[in-house]
Amino acid sequence: MAGSRTLKRVLTGGAVVAAGWALHDIPAELGARPLKSGEERAARMRRSPRFKDGAFHNPMPGDTGVPSGPPPDFVRELLTGRDKRRPSVPVPLGAPSWAVPSPEGLGVVWFGHASTLVEIEGRRVLFDPVWSRRVSPSQLVGPKRLHPVPVDLGALPAVDAIVISHDHYDHLDLATVRTLTRIQSAPFLVPLGIGAHLEKWGVPPERIVELDWEEEAQVAGLRFTATAARHFSGRTLSRNDTLWGSWAVAGAGRRVFYAGDSGYFDGYARIGADHGPFDLTLMPIGAYSPAWPDIHMNPEEAVNAHIDLGGELLLPVHWATFTLALHPWAEPVDRLWREAKARDARIVVPRPGEHVDVDASPAVDGWWDSVV
Repeated sequence: MAGSRTLKRVLTGGAVVAAGWALHDIPAELGARPLKSGEERAARMRRSPRFKDGAFHNPMPGDTGVPSGPPPDFVRELLTGRDKRRPSVPVPLGAPSWAVPSPEGLGVVWFGHASTLVEIEGRRVLFDPVWSRRVSPSQLVGPKRLHPVPVDLGALPAVDAIVISHDHYDHLDLATVRTLTRIQSAPFLVPLGIGAHLEKWGVPPERIVELDWEEEAQVAGLRFTATAARHFSGRTLSRNDTLWGSWAVAGAGRRVFYAGDSGYFDGYARIGADHGPFDLTLMPIGAYSPAWPDIHMNPEEAVNAHIDLGGELLLPVHWATFTLALHPWAEPVDRLWREAKARDARIVVPRPGEHVDVDASPAVDGWWDSVV
């Protein structure tokens, strides 16, 4: 009896210690207060046409707030549809080989959700890297991975730029940023205000490039332009204290567009006219809902935006890895494939970790059908 009590105390104490370690990073996870992080940054934020009354705003119409209450049938679907929102068997993973990228070529590896590495004209660009198990301020709670990361973070080749679309947890991850800061030397390109988070997490200021929409920077021979998106930001209950956006990346002859998170809006045609046409678009297709129609695209809207942009090949992101809405796991890619065939849009749907040569992309094979 005494032994069992001792064991219980040890186990309980261990759980408390583990919980303490898991929770101690929460203040850092919440990030910084950009307006309080330095006058130079604050002045740039206040000069932005999108900044008013202490926060950033979307110039395009639409409701980008969080719903005040659950949508109809939310609780019933939450309780009864859980199995549909996760794969029934392990998701097949690829294992890229990191050959020297072609100086004229264009390749891409999607790691799951929005994390993607693009090889453009011999340079490597990493978009929205998130390697943590959960997308949350605590690794004890919150949406967790539905498949492993196909490549260890330390096994990535040297990258030339790390690009962030906005500061939500499923796109900006503290642990991943800290590791990349230590093992890589590339700069971080981010929308206005996000540099405050990075500096708090130990990224040297000289490795941070903050841009407003339609501002650009030259890095490793590539031109990076921050472009518009219809979304919102915030790592706490305080919203929109950093900017969100999409990105256009241009080399001498190849161009890539990453939409980040966004609802559909009529500005994609203008982005395409100004910065495209694009050889590759990375378009979000998941986590949509009638309850928030203006902050995430559905698959049909993603195809429409791709066509507006003058895109040649569409690779879908923002699906398969975390459950962030109530739709079934494979529904986004099923709808995307139907719409792409109806609109004669060229798409590629790789397995997480599978390398794709954009100039010789494989035909869509419906691999997810064997997973659901």
